[in-house]
Amino acid sequence: MAFVREYSPSDITRAEIDAGSGWVLLEFGTGWCGHCSAAQPLLQKFLGGYDATQVKVEDGKGRPLGRSFAVKLWPTVILLRDGQEIARAVRPHEREDLAPLIDALERGH
Repeated sequence: MAFVREYSPSDITRAEIDAGSGWVLLEFGTGWCGHCSAAQPLLQKFLGGYDATQVKVEDGKGRPLGRSFAVKLWPTVILLRDGQEIARAVRPHEREDLAPLIDALERGH
């Protein structure tokens, strides 16, 4: 997967996410969030090599997609397969924080 660096104010809807196919790494955050910036090298190192579509969504007030996934802290990274949540990591600081996502990607489910 090519690593996406910027969060985008996406118009993607929950219905589109739920109807998706394959592996998707859905990351919620903002460009000005210190925790989000600090997590990027970790995310790239441990998740950048998998065959998954990466979607970085700028979250915040008035953005319903993050609320629909119960996002409360940034960054929140959610692993989806065929539109279903498989695992998530909130404010990852080390590899162990990403273990549920890595394990699911390596097992293929």
